Amino acid sequence: QVQLVDSGGGLVQAGGSLRLSCAASERTFSVDDMGWFRQAPGKERQFVAVTNWSGGTSYYDDSVKGRFTISRDNAKTAVYLQMNGLKPEDAAIYYCAASRFYRTTPSKQVRDYAYWGQGTQVTVSS
Repeated sequence: QVQLVDSGGGLVQAGGSLRLSCAASERTFSVDDMGWFRQAPGKERQFVAVTNWSGGTSYYDDSVKGRFTISRDNAKTAVYLQMNGLKPEDAAIYYCAASRFYRTTPSKQVRDYAYWGQGTQVTVSS
């Protein structure tokens, strides 16, 4: 059973930056795509960014394009989310996720991810 541990959240002023990290407990041949989702109070968990196994293909939600960058280090079985230009609407609990199966195109759907981190809180003050 793969376990994910995400970290790096915190309180930041609007326009500031944070870097989220997610470490997997097993070698990355146990997982394929890895990504980040977020959930604000009273809202459903939504897609933020995803990268495929090699890290060569990434997708972003339109709301974060140009501000967030996802990267992956398979040697460390880790995935990162660099968040720049944070806005108050980015505030949420951010969850790392990993899929078990290969897909031609990484999924943006919560249901397609088998493994989840415990979440890390991001708060953005205006």
